[in-house]
Amino acid sequence: MSQMHRSADLPTCPSCEEPLESGDLFCGGCGYDLSGARQHPDDHPTLVMHGAGQTEPHPPVTPATPPPSTASGAPAAGVEWPPATGVDSSGTPVPAHLPEEVPGLDSTGSRLPAHPGDFELPAPARPSVAPPAPAAPAPPPAPPVRSDDPRTSAAGAGPPAGAKICVACRAGRVDTDGYCENCGHAQPRERDHMEQELCSVAAVSDRGLRHHRNEDAFAVSSAALPDGSPAVVAVVCDGVSSATRPDEASAAASASANESLLGALERGTHPQQAMHDAIVAAADAVNALAGSVAPEREHHHQNAPACTIVGAVVANGLLVIGWIGDSRAYWVPDDRGGPPARLTEDDSWAAQMVAAGLMSEAEAYADERAHAITGWLGADAYELEPHTASFKPDRPGVVVVCTDGLWNYAEGADEMARALPADAARRPLHAAQVLVGHALDGGGHDNVTVAVLPFAVPAQGAGSA
Repeated sequence: MSQMHRSADLPTCPSCEEPLESGDLFCGGCGYDLSGARQHPDDHPTLVMHGAGQTEPHPPVTPATPPPSTASGAPAAGVEWPPATGVDSSGTPVPAHLPEEVPGLDSTGSRLPAHPGDFELPAPARPSVAPPAPAAPAPPPAPPVRSDDPRTSAAGAGPPAGAKICVACRAGRVDTDGYCENCGHAQPRERDHMEQELCSVAAVSDRGLRHHRNEDAFAVSSAALPDGSPAVVAVVCDGVSSATRPDEASAAASASANESLLGALERGTHPQQAMHDAIVAAADAVNALAGSVAPEREHHHQNAPACTIVGAVVANGLLVIGWIGDSRAYWVPDDRGGPPARLTEDDSWAAQMVAAGLMSEAEAYADERAHAITGWLGADAYELEPHTASFKPDRPGVVVVCTDGLWNYAEGADEMARALPADAARRPLHAAQVLVGHALDGGGHDNVTVAVLPFAVPAQGAGSA
């Protein structure tokens, strides 16, 4: 029967407020036993029943002062919680429960094992005269703990200090092959995507969309010249995929070249000479890798690690470029009305064909042999011939230093200028991110690495020094 048709003159059930007839021993709506019925109490019940399945919770009692907590966030032991007030709809006092007695759920949504004193939350249904349910059986004992589980080892401290922790289970130690010893999850490589920004230079490197690892590497830094003026350095290396351990080669070359440049510039060495010496130092570092062979590969045929290199130094109004291979440097003026320029010439089959006048540039780079390099760093290189060039731009601009993973999608200087954001001089990291995104949007078939160096000098005569 709907509550809207209930007569106010008839007595009602103390449980569901269903109208009663004189002499009723049980409620016709909910079956409530009326033999001991009493009048409604004057206080506010915890649950007010408005009808079948409709409940309205009583507002909780808020303590005047929040209970203290332990360092872990759990309520402190011995806290006196305010007692529950009032009675329920049958006149029974509402039981008080301590916070630790309230049942909880684990991370899967299942009930936590019961503890002495636990209670069941009341279901939002009308009371009935059915007999009470039998007591719940005791919880099963906890499963045995594996002695080799790193999360519950005897020491209780998990992997040793300094060990790399799995990103999946957050408990197992990561082995030298990049897999978790506990759950077997493969860990993401740190070199898959790298970014670095200084106040006047930034670089971004990305694995790309088709390679299983990033074989590029970069280094960006700044130094103080003997007169106190700043010098900014960017080095980008591209591992030769057909060689053994190309990722190690590019990392060793970029780090060695950067260290050599910083030391030479701080000693007052001319930047162009410092660049030449840095490329030689990078070659020595890559050559040293050929003498270190992993034990499991001692009896396998392997060629020497190899990579390309391109570097840039901005110091005292001078721009110095050095390279071996097909990684490139571009100049893009801030005023896009001025012409951009490519500052390097590839050590490649295509470049040799064009230089010899045997093919046009379009024909050479359309050939499948176009990207075969003729110069690189490595123990099996024909000979070491570092290329260096110095420039004195007459206007501010940006230097883009990159691997072929970028310039394959912006080969010409005009194309690179169009891909470079107009505010690159003010936001070099953002500009590098945009250029990497340009390559990924174009297909990302190779690793992509780019460094962006803003160049701001007083207006001077342009030319090569």
